[in-house]
This record gives sequence, structure tokens and C-alpha cells, in this order.
Amino acid sequence: MPLSCAFVNLKPGVGKTTSAVWLAHALHESGLSPLLVDGDPAASALRWSELAGGFPFPVIALPVGDVHRRVNDFLGDRQAVVLDAPQLEDHARITRSIMRYAGEWIVPVTPAPIELDRMAPILTEMADVQSLRAEPARTAVLLNRTNRPDATRTGPDADAREALGERGFEVLDTQIARLDLYAQSFGNPVQAKGSAYMDFAEELIKRQDEE
Repeated sequence: MPLSCAFVNLKPGVGKTTSAVWLAHALHESGLSPLLVDGDPAASALRWSELAGGFPFPVIALPVGDVHRRVNDFLGDRQAVVLDAPQLEDHARITRSIMRYAGEWIVPVTPAPIELDRMAPILTEMADVQSLRAEPARTAVLLNRTNRPDATRTGPDADAREALGERGFEVLDTQIARLDLYAQSFGNPVQAKGSAYMDFAEELIKRQDEE
């Protein structure tokens, strides 16, 4: 089965689109052939590809409530699907459909108290969608816009990892530092080599292989 990963969160502005685009490039540079699905009505990932002169893989817009039925029509022999979901609070039908399709749900979270406080309701949403699936999806948190590029034993990033773990979330080993390289990349060509997103792609591939 192709690797399929969806970026989901209740709120906008958490880095879903940036992460989806960078991860798709990292998978491509790792030798997989990804399909990037833009499920957000704002179509930011699709617009990014246009401004950048195209990505080296297809990007399709599917801001519809039956994404889970349509994606395979575009998949062909591609080995990975990355899905950029809109915020659950405003586009629940689309996001839940994306979650029904994806084998891995990734929740990008900034290690700040206000962001961590918003995490509890998503557990209920996840449980509801899991009940609609034939097989449960893997779920994990991606610490995004972190203070350090790598996981540490102390500091705000470590505190966030501990707090999320206590609330029942699995947190990925890879974390994405707060860098202009990512924050200012919209509309520009992306080269993932040497970035944290290459580590992220490797971790996701390993997680799928362990299933």
C-alpha cells in the first residue's frame, strides 16, 4: 500500500500546508513518487505550486466531502500520498473524509501553552473518525516551530513533549525548528535535502514499514 499521510488540526495557522509541501518534496527526493492532495478550499498548496513554476510531482485540489472515494482515481502507481486538510472547526466534512483515507494522521503543534491547551478536543474527533474506518489510522504529533532543531531533555520543547504524552498523544522524534527557511518558503521552489523534513520522511517510512 502507498504511504498516505494527512496533516490535520482543529485550527488554521499551525503549519499544515508548509509541512505537507515540504514533506512531499522530501518523499520525492527520497525516491518515492508522491501525490499532493490539497483539500483546503483556500487551495494554498496548489497556489504555491503555481507560483513556484510547478512541483516535480502532481498537485490536485480536492476540497470536497468525499475525498476518500476520489483520491485513488488520481493515484496511479505513485508510492505516497500527502494530504493537506483544512481546519476541522470550519471544514469538518472535508477533513473527516481525508482522515478516512489517510493511513497516518499528523497533527502539527507549536510547543506553546495556548496551542497545547487546544489539543484535547481533537482526540474526540479522531475517535469518531476511527470508528468509520476498516482499520485504525496511525496518529502522531509533529512539533512544529520549535525552539531547538532537535529534541532536548529540558526546555519548552521537552515540556511540550511531556505534556502531550500525558494527554495520550504520540509525539514524533523529528521536530521542525522555527526557521525562515520554512516560514518564508511559500511560493518558492523547495529543496528538502539537508532539512528536518528529510528526517521526517524517513521516520514516516520507517513507521509504515513497522506495521
